[in-house]
Amino acid sequence: MNKSHSKKSSIRALDLFCGAGGSSWGAKQAGAEIVACFDLWDLAGKSHHNNFPDTKFYHGRLEDLDIDHVANELGEIDLILASPECTNHSPAKGNKPRCEESKNTAFQVTRFANKFNPRWIVIENVVSMRQWARYKEFKAELSDLGYNLREQVLNSADFGVPQSRRRLFLLCDRQSTPAPTPPITSAPRTVDTIVDFNDTYHWTPLRTERRAKATLERAERGIKELGPDQPFLLVYYGSDHAGGWQNLSRPLRTITTVDRFALVKPSPQGHMMRMLQVPELQLAMGMDGMRFEHGSRRERIKMLGNAVCPPVMKQVITTLTASSR
Repeated sequence: MNKSHSKKSSIRALDLFCGAGGSSWGAKQAGAEIVACFDLWDLAGKSHHNNFPDTKFYHGRLEDLDIDHVANELGEIDLILASPECTNHSPAKGNKPRCEESKNTAFQVTRFANKFNPRWIVIENVVSMRQWARYKEFKAELSDLGYNLREQVLNSADFGVPQSRRRLFLLCDRQSTPAPTPPITSAPRTVDTIVDFNDTYHWTPLRTERRAKATLERAERGIKELGPDQPFLLVYYGSDHAGGWQNLSRPLRTITTVDRFALVKPSPQGHMMRMLQVPELQLAMGMDGMRFEHGSRRERIKMLGNAVCPPVMKQVITTLTASSR
């Protein structure tokens, strides 16, 4: 590497598979400088640039990058963040065939680690990544590079985020075994703190001839349980073992890449319904203050569903790097 950084004011970080920038935002709040980010989706790069205009974005497959050229451009790196493609690990994919090539993108993390030799690496993914046939091999490769590992499952609801979102974090430190990341709250925020009950968004009657029978059945279960005067959420898509609805007095269930949640409220004209909107879902991800302006509504929801909750990443990095501060 030709560039030197003798006077570093912060931890210099790369964000691999950066998406719209949830990990970067949390890392920045923990004091890191996001030097460069990488993603295959150009729209994610545009959203990331909105929040990190000075960060260099590399668009395309990591496998296709000339890593020697990238290292020469970026210089010394202290921390690598990585959220490898997770759809093919996730149970949300159902019974659809898994793409092994997609799963293997995780080994780009070790490729970059071998080149940049950072002190720390943070890898985030769905919990079911641990069931991947090559997961032990992946961890062994990190160990062979000199990293001490800690595997931890964290729920965003324990970090002030009004969403229950369990994710696997693989923490890596060259100098010592990473300390466990402690939760920051014992009183989770509830979903009613982020939904808008006013007329900001368009409401439609719940009971119409065009409404799907399954949707109405889920709504009726919620109304029967709570009574006719209480608002609640419908869960449209994904595995659901709680009747297809949820109370507002608990964190939101896991946001996915599809338009999953509808808000139902009573009114003098009968129950009204609308889907949760991007600004509400953004708050439910703990992405307060981030700009989300690019793409269609569906594309922005996909970016949110793929993202990392910044408050969780902030606490992970704060804990991981505490001994160097």
